[in-house]
Amino acid sequence: MEENIINKRVYDFSKQTDIMQTIIIFLISLLVPTFLGEILKDIFATNSIVVTNSQIIIGSIVNAALIISALNLKGWKKILGVVTMPSISTILGGYVFKTASVYMVYMIPAIWLGNFALIYSFKLVMLAKQKNYFIAGILGIVVKVAIIFGCFSILKIIGIFPDKLISSLQVAMSTTQAITAIVGMIIAFGILKLETKFKKSI
Repeated sequence: MEENIINKRVYDFSKQTDIMQTIIIFLISLLVPTFLGEILKDIFATNSIVVTNSQIIIGSIVNAALIISALNLKGWKKILGVVTMPSISTILGGYVFKTASVYMVYMIPAIWLGNFALIYSFKLVMLAKQKNYFIAGILGIVVKVAIIFGCFSILKIIGIFPDKLISSLQVAMSTTQAITAIVGMIIAFGILKLETKFKKSI
């Protein structure tokens, strides 16, 4: 793995801008999985469409943050920070997976690897190879979902997860992962377009 691929980004930013956006992305990665679920419950009814789909909302925001990190941040420390924070804060908060959160500890390495695969796909395919944004995104999403669902399947065979949770976790580790990554990719694309427009205007 080439070191300079991790250091590639779509634009060069001033040191001040770099620090500011790093802090913002880190806060999103840490706080959204931990607190957004409860905030949505406080605002909307428990059985509302917003609350029942909170995992989709939280996951989409986190995936958008991962992709923006791939495009705007450089260096192993920053990338690994963004890769690891969402899953840890999600499990500690216990809001997304609720009673299943304790079992999700076993999935942490796979989630980290999947998140890194998504980021690395954009850095390698879009920034290093100069390919289309969506080609990089689709490749990254396929690899991410394959890693996470593959690990889940192995742990399921081993018998890590209780039978009563397998059905919901199977959806969370496959379909939901794909949906949130796709929505996150669309959100991040919109942010990239705004960023490009802003860069051209100055």
